[in-house]
Amino acid sequence: MDFRAILMGLAFALMWSSAFTSARIIVTNAPPLAVSSLRFFIAGIVTLAIARLLGQSFRLTRAQWRLTIVFGLCQNALYLGLNFVAMQTVDASVAAIIASSLPLWVALASWLIWGEKVQPLGLAGLIGGFAGVAMIMGTRLNAGVDPFGMLLCGIGVLALTFATLAVRGASSGGNMLTVVGYQMLIGAFALAVPAQFETWDFNWSPTLIAAITYTIFVPGVIATIVWFWLVNRIGTVRSATFHFLNPFFGVAIAAVLLGETLGFLDLVGVGIITVSILAVQISKTRALTRN
Repeated sequence: MDFRAILMGLAFALMWSSAFTSARIIVTNAPPLAVSSLRFFIAGIVTLAIARLLGQSFRLTRAQWRLTIVFGLCQNALYLGLNFVAMQTVDASVAAIIASSLPLWVALASWLIWGEKVQPLGLAGLIGGFAGVAMIMGTRLNAGVDPFGMLLCGIGVLALTFATLAVRGASSGGNMLTVVGYQMLIGAFALAVPAQFETWDFNWSPTLIAAITYTIFVPGVIATIVWFWLVNRIGTVRSATFHFLNPFFGVAIAAVLLGETLGFLDLVGVGIITVSILAVQISKTRALTRN
């Protein structure tokens, strides 16, 4: 892995992790589903414009369309929509930690569904990672955190796991930015329906406008482009290794910008999850090298 790839991987992890803090700012000042639908619509149009500038076609294969719809519904409508609703009552750091368990869920699903072999290091990572998540969730529940909000975050990460597995098929045939743009628009239209039942109470301020703009263009558009650049340069498995930084970055950014506090057991849990995700990804990389 070259130095440029390392820098871009760090940038991706930082941008992805920062989305939880900006989302927390947004949902405390605006209806979560309505603002999510709006940001997906804008991000989708921008991404499709970039795809066109890069010469990508707007035409997809039938298989791509099917899986793009699944991905748009699972990632944007369910995962991100549920997280935005949950963060009305759940801290950004908690949502980030739960979402950061994605590589663990993907590895577990690949093992159980497709029978992918798991090396001892990977198995230890799975056990340790889920133990770390359970530790933090138990600590937070005892501290009075909204259990329904945490449940929504949990359902969201399971939906994202399904979307991550489904996108393997959608990636065939090229035009990945077109795929991303379409799935953002699908999420926008899907969330527009339940958003009609919200109370549209926007507390417009420079902070809210900045948070919405940042969320649309940095985690939404730029991080997506960086991710696909990484995948093309070093491959999916090696790119996914950078996810091990998400628990640390997520809680650090929330602590600095929102003043969220973490207890000792929270910090221990974050450390366990971080090391466990790294172990799972190293195990995958070794298996890929052997093959």
